[in-house]
Amino acid sequence: MKSAKQAMSSLKQQRLGVGAGPDRRDIAVLQRPGAGPGLFWLNGFRSVMTGAKAEALDALGAQSGRAVTRFDYSGHGASGGAFEDGTISRWLEEAEAVFALTAGPQLVVGSSMGGWLALLLARRLLASGQRPLAGLVLVAPAIDATHDLIAARLTPAQHEALARDGFVDRDSRYGDGPYRYTQALLADGAQHLLFGAVIETGCPVHILQGGQDPDVPPEHAQRLLTHILHDPVTFTLIPDGDHRLSRDADLDRLRTAVCALM
Repeated sequence: MKSAKQAMSSLKQQRLGVGAGPDRRDIAVLQRPGAGPGLFWLNGFRSVMTGAKAEALDALGAQSGRAVTRFDYSGHGASGGAFEDGTISRWLEEAEAVFALTAGPQLVVGSSMGGWLALLLARRLLASGQRPLAGLVLVAPAIDATHDLIAARLTPAQHEALARDGFVDRDSRYGDGPYRYTQALLADGAQHLLFGAVIETGCPVHILQGGQDPDVPPEHAQRLLTHILHDPVTFTLIPDGDHRLSRDADLDRLRTAVCALM
């Protein structure tokens, strides 16, 4: 087995330019070479590619000889761009650009907002006739978050501030400062809503959901089950689990779900 130092030295770090003109931003990417199917990680809102779940996935790749690809969205972590410019369309464009760096079948793992982006990416790949995904693992997937989970929870005063200032700040329950939601983010999200129609993935899906998740309630993730009608789905409810699902036992469940689809 490789040492931690050897595993880190195997990583390929690069910058990828996405967009053109004033919309161009430099995206920080980490790739681990290895066999397929590769593992492709999508962060949650305000999360970074060096978080606990992303690191656990990379360690799994190092141990099993699998390729692993992860990156930071623009305005996040080591990537360029302003967070306030972020929208689902921009972050999906970045996900597609980084995905194009991979080869062969990929198993996509998305957390929270990354779960929504994973489903949008799967839909794009199916529509374009590109290589199908080997599988999807969705951790507390925040499907249609801009409509169902953010806008729906704003108070009348916050909606007024959003209309007046173009943004609203809400305190984070995780101690990492206030989260800023922009009018552009919410308006753009309306173009990518998935609920209300059959969701096609073209691959097996495994959903991991915490029973004590205040951000993406269990019933929201369970609603997803009623929309994936043509692909096999496994739903794992962790009764005492929170939104982040980053405890050691949660990371074990994540590895187990990924290995089952590999």
